[in-house]
Amino acid sequence: MHIPFLNRILNRGPLVSVLRMQGAIGMAGRGGGLNDAALAPLVERAFRRGKPVAVALAINSPGGSPVQSSLIAARIRRLADETGIPVHAFVEDVAASGGYWLACAADDIWADDSSVLGSIGVISAGFGFHELIGRWGVERRVHTAGHSKSTLDPFRPENPEDVERLRNVLEPIHAAFKAHVTSRRGDRLPEGRDLFTGEFWAGREAVELGLADGIGHLVPRMKALYGEKVRFSVHSPRRPLFRRLGLSADAVLDAAEERAAFASFGARG
Repeated sequence: MHIPFLNRILNRGPLVSVLRMQGAIGMAGRGGGLNDAALAPLVERAFRRGKPVAVALAINSPGGSPVQSSLIAARIRRLADETGIPVHAFVEDVAASGGYWLACAADDIWADDSSVLGSIGVISAGFGFHELIGRWGVERRVHTAGHSKSTLDPFRPENPEDVERLRNVLEPIHAAFKAHVTSRRGDRLPEGRDLFTGEFWAGREAVELGLADGIGHLVPRMKALYGEKVRFSVHSPRRPLFRRLGLSADAVLDAAEERAAFASFGARG
């Protein structure tokens, strides 16, 4: 064997697995976005392949499904605990709502000065069309077996009973989100400050509030922790060719929804 080549093999630096999580969470129904089923093999490889010294999460997500957020974060924590491998999260543009849920799966969180973090809340939004269809002389006819089957029908006036029922669903989800953040970052959060209102903050203020541990970028931070010779292995989900090229109606819808979600948090320079 060629000796210089052998030396290069023997002197290889430590490996950091980079798990890229880009986009809205939970759009599995149309094949886009981040979801646990699609990420499961990638998360597994990130922890198991090549004996990594750490896993770095590169996160850029405005959130989405709380269930998928919880499943993905729980999978990361299970593998971290099983392997004893530390996990570091790096926020790019946004880690809000479910995106922040994912970031909290890490042992520490790093952000850019202009990153947006937080939005620890739960939302359900829709429209009401009952006055519109009334003006056009349209009569809504709905027949159900079950008193609550047509809850929150957008073509009927809002019913206080339906609103209360929805609130009873949202509150436990919010409680689970708060419990996750508190369990992962409780000792770093300030006492007497309610950070669970749905507000969001830019990078440095998020650090001051304990939502992140510092301002830092993935490559230099990993080199500072694991040495200049650190190597990176990137794991990211791939979308089908037609979706990447935007050649399907679903791809157009996904892109529009994702842009709208990011637009809720992003200022553009």
